Amino acid sequence: MKKPRPRTRLQRHIAARFSPTEAFGLHLTVGFVLMLLAGAAFGVIAADVVAGRPITLLDVELTHCLHRPAHDGFTRAMLVVTHLHSQAGVALMALLLAVYFHRRGARYWLLTLAAAVPGGMLLNVLLKYTFQRARPDFTDPLLTLSTYSFPSGHTVGATVFYGMLAAWLVCRTRSWPRRALAVAAACAMVALVGLSRMVLGVHYLSDVLAAVAEGAAWLAICITAGSTLRRRAARHAPTSTGETP
Repeated sequence: MKKPRPRTRLQRHIAARFSPTEAFGLHLTVGFVLMLLAGAAFGVIAADVVAGRPITLLDVELTHCLHRPAHDGFTRAMLVVTHLHSQAGVALMALLLAVYFHRRGARYWLLTLAAAVPGGMLLNVLLKYTFQRARPDFTDPLLTLSTYSFPSGHTVGATVFYGMLAAWLVCRTRSWPRRALAVAAACAMVALVGLSRMVLGVHYLSDVLAAVAEGAAWLAICITAGSTLRRRAARHAPTSTGETP
């Protein structure tokens, strides 16, 4: 019986990148791919907006189509949604989740959350000043804002927070239906926040889509980094931290 040929360094490297147990294994590969895909999506949308391509025409048509009277019941509901997901609202929800992580001893989830939410908000401010896109203009605006439009800050906050929460729930259960429910609920909340910004006439569709891509890319970086730190610490610790990646 022939002995198996020893694997080359390249083969060992590739195998390690797809190993679910390695500190720099499958989670790093998946996180890197997600970051690239989300970053590429943001780049495409941003390039289209800067170049004034057809998506900007769709932006204007859709924004005017969704704009509704201030006394409309649906509009009032969207106002509630948008105010709950302001910077202060998302910060408060993140603080409550951070307290929960602290009490459960989920150290690396806490560190990831601390980097993801404030970092995502700061990144969004930098991008707003980079692109300096004016907000939609109406003769009867529901909200009057002096900040820039691209990308949507409310949508970024929702993407990072609910994405973080969904990631934690997915890692906490082995039930695929429950995992799917967590992801679907997070997507629904992000979509609702994005819709509220368009209905209120303060953002275009491309602002919202770019914000989702931005938030997803940043969240992929933060979760991947947190998972890598936890795995490296677990390899050198005498006992497990009890956390899941």
